[in-house]
Amino acid sequence: MAADFGQIRRSEHLPARIAGQIGREIAEGRIAPGDKLPTEHILAKTFGVSRSVVREAIAQLRNEGLVETRQGVGAFVTETSARQSLRIEQGELHDRESFRSLFQLRMPLEIEAAGLAALHHDADDLQKLDEALAQMTGAEKWTEQGIAADLVFHRVLAAATHNEYYPLFIGFIAERISLAINAARATAVLEEIVEITIAEHVAVRDAVASRDPLKARQAMRQHLLGAAARINLTLEIF
Repeated sequence: MAADFGQIRRSEHLPARIAGQIGREIAEGRIAPGDKLPTEHILAKTFGVSRSVVREAIAQLRNEGLVETRQGVGAFVTETSARQSLRIEQGELHDRESFRSLFQLRMPLEIEAAGLAALHHDADDLQKLDEALAQMTGAEKWTEQGIAADLVFHRVLAAATHNEYYPLFIGFIAERISLAINAARATAVLEEIVEITIAEHVAVRDAVASRDPLKARQAMRQHLLGAAARINLTLEIF
């Protein structure tokens, strides 16, 4: 069977929607185990989105165990027997208590990741953090690209721990929490919330760069508490 992709409505959360559509193609057998996905360029043109949005969608599929990426080659559908899939259906998170529980789980993971990144990051990790920040603070910071860059920042930080499990779990959770970013932007003064979010990320980056794990953990804690407050989410904090 041939995959049948269509353009995504601009109002939807693009990476998650694209990942969901590709995932359905895999589940229904139109893309078979071992098959190579179309290139980023082709997928971007097919869905009518940017390549950075496609990269985020592929990252989500990788976190869910549906695809594996090979450096310089592309993304391939994993064999069924090799899949280790961690899944939370997006609809479940429409329940505020379920969403709150996932956000609560995010707190210790990302706070500890920031501390470990401060200790273990290398020059390449720091460059990637700066690149994500540059996207967040550039001309596209008001758009879906700004949200994608936010997610990239958190994934890069997780990778900077040099612990292979942090990117897996944080990437998975952050993709779903990203809906909170959309919700926050919809209910606040856009300029104010974007600038505050950027400042929080800069504080995390600077703490990591200083190799101060306590300062990095505190900066991430403040960012996550701020993110929760912007969507009126009350967390149990000790």
